[in-house]
Amino acid sequence: MSARFLILYSLILTLLSCTEQEVKPLRISIIPAPQSLLVNPGYFTIDPSTLISNTDDFTHSVDFLKSFLEVTTNRSWETKYATENVILFEYDASITAAEAYTLESNAQQILIKASTDAGAFYAVQTLIQLLPFELEKPVNAQPIHLPAVSIKDQPRFSYRGMHLDVSRHLFDVEFIKKYIDAMAMLKMNSFHWHLTDDQGWRIEIKKYPKLQEIAAYRDSTLMGHYNDSPRLYNDKKYGGFYTQEEVREVIAFAKARHINIIPEIEMPGHAQAAIAAYPELGCTGNETGVATEWGVFENIYCPNEATFTFLENVLDEVMELFPSPYIHIGGDEAPKTQWKTSDIAQQVIKENGLKDEAELQSYFIQRMEKYVNSKGRNIIGWDEILEGGLAPNATVMSWRGTAGAVEAAKAGHDVIMTPTSHCYFDYYQSENDDEPTAIGGFLPLEKVYHFNPIPKELTAEEAKHILGPQGNIWTEYMTTSDQVEYMAFPRMLAMSEVAWTAAENKDYASFINRVEYFHKRMDEMDINYANHLCELKGSFNESQEYELQTLLPHYDIRYTLDGTEPTATATLYKAPIPFTANMTLKAAVFNEEKQIGRLFTQEFLYHKAVGANISINKEPHKSYPGSGAAGLINGIKGSDSRYGDSEWLGFWGDDIEIEITFKESIEINEIELRFYNAPGQWIYAPTHIVYLTSEMPGEKVYMEKSKENSYNLKIDQPGAVDSIKLVIPNYGIIPDGKQGAGNKAWTFIDEIIIN
Repeated sequence: MSARFLILYSLILTLLSCTEQEVKPLRISIIPAPQSLLVNPGYFTIDPSTLISNTDDFTHSVDFLKSFLEVTTNRSWETKYATENVILFEYDASITAAEAYTLESNAQQILIKASTDAGAFYAVQTLIQLLPFELEKPVNAQPIHLPAVSIKDQPRFSYRGMHLDVSRHLFDVEFIKKYIDAMAMLKMNSFHWHLTDDQGWRIEIKKYPKLQEIAAYRDSTLMGHYNDSPRLYNDKKYGGFYTQEEVREVIAFAKARHINIIPEIEMPGHAQAAIAAYPELGCTGNETGVATEWGVFENIYCPNEATFTFLENVLDEVMELFPSPYIHIGGDEAPKTQWKTSDIAQQVIKENGLKDEAELQSYFIQRMEKYVNSKGRNIIGWDEILEGGLAPNATVMSWRGTAGAVEAAKAGHDVIMTPTSHCYFDYYQSENDDEPTAIGGFLPLEKVYHFNPIPKELTAEEAKHILGPQGNIWTEYMTTSDQVEYMAFPRMLAMSEVAWTAAENKDYASFINRVEYFHKRMDEMDINYANHLCELKGSFNESQEYELQTLLPHYDIRYTLDGTEPTATATLYKAPIPFTANMTLKAAVFNEEKQIGRLFTQEFLYHKAVGANISINKEPHKSYPGSGAAGLINGIKGSDSRYGDSEWLGFWGDDIEIEITFKESIEINEIELRFYNAPGQWIYAPTHIVYLTSEMPGEKVYMEKSKENSYNLKIDQPGAVDSIKLVIPNYGIIPDGKQGAGNKAWTFIDEIIIN
């Protein structure tokens, strides 16, 4: 096995000796990729007499495999000791990693070795992926031929998570089980169940019946996007909750698949639903309703004894249900406005010698942590729990980039990595205009796959505190389980490989080939995945020529430059396309007969700055580099709805200076600047810029918005100039009452069009 993992496609060329029937070729496609895989000559045949043998206590794993095979092969499976024609489980004390396993198959047997039931279970998941994908549903096809392989495997990270928000939109127990089943298939072991928020309380708490009667339902729901104006609402009552019996059912289902469920009960913010049920929990005492739109709300738990008693009682019932060693208590996006004017909050600050409301939040979190610790559990909180002083035993879930992870790990705290830039699956995954409405951003499959959960700022010792990564599904814009699946898959496949596969064994080209085949397995599992493998991607090379790429190079690319749609006889793409004038490129992937991918369209605007030299005094944020400085004058406008695409450059809290030097003097009449403006995502266009040239001192210029994300500057300047400078101030700190209040605003800039 080479240092880099190369997935192998195996053709079994031997013949069945008794009938001389040709064995059907099998394709090996395992996700996540194992540590090592060797394909050997021969195969193992599963026939009606094949047995399962369990020589040690791998009960969950053996039961899981037996149930799977009995359904898919439509026969009963006997479990007894044998050495031939058997799937044999053996305990191996030399396998020291808790979730590691080996799997060997040859003509006589399939041998699984592990030292824990978890390791044996992951071997079973690999074995199922070696079976024909048709077996995901009951079939009568026998015999079944498996390739002879030698697999040695163990995970890179101990924590391999997926999250699901059920507060914004509720999904039934059967879908939750389906989601967990898919996680188990991909060897993920932690399900973060986001159960409470402003828009709904989703877990039955018997001591507080109003949480079921009031907090679980909202009177209406926002339609369209949060940033739409005017906002429209569906006036239908919406909601529901999971009974404690249903919760126990889901926990048992997950346990049988070696998945720990981490419940999240939000505090001190994201509490409006609870306060709607029990107004005395808030700082104002005023009645409020369950939130009907998305965002951050000022209603926050008041830090009095009644609130702490309520939360302790809630957590008592939660911890009685969930065996998880972790309880997630939120801690994110907690506006302090009501605390600033609350006599009770100010008294708590004074009595406990706290400096301000930030330290009051830390006091709140630490008090709840002590209670959770007293029950033998530990807390997880979003990275805001770092503010005002970190709770001593807390694990940090780092979502606002990686800075919180670095700070926490250096202080000796465990960290789960889930930055928005690589782990938020509510972001768009394609630049196609017909994608379903999402919150914003852009997170394609490739970016997920290339996520490295270990921040480079950490030493090897500090990096041990990185438990692993997690993909997040926030459901503001996912009203159905089909939509959840569309946003989750195949990005969950990529996250599973980030979490399981050693960095040196990862290979994106190999992964894409496996995903293409994995589509068939997901079809059989009725998973509504997004298929963007046949889409095209374009970029400029160093010669300012435009290159097209497809993830599936065994197909052709055909294109036109006149705005017409390409056909199977259109120009075959063989070399980069020169850009010397306005043009409209349309292209698609074709097989020998027809188009098999979506149409790719790119408008090119050849303006006066194209080809000039450009520099920026600050580097864009590493999560949003766009196409670098040159991308601001490459003639391509970024998406109006996806600020994370290859054209938008993101800067967090920075004032920036952009200098453009022309190859020869030019006259400028107008400059069109493109800034993304989405306060719901903490992104604000600047209120003004400062414009300078080599012949003219700086002048503060207010921009006139001409259309979505575009702002015009009329230039009253005689004569030609050799260069210009644009000074662009950051919006500043986000004000109270807005999403992200108290944080630095983002500036996102796209094409600078000079006419």
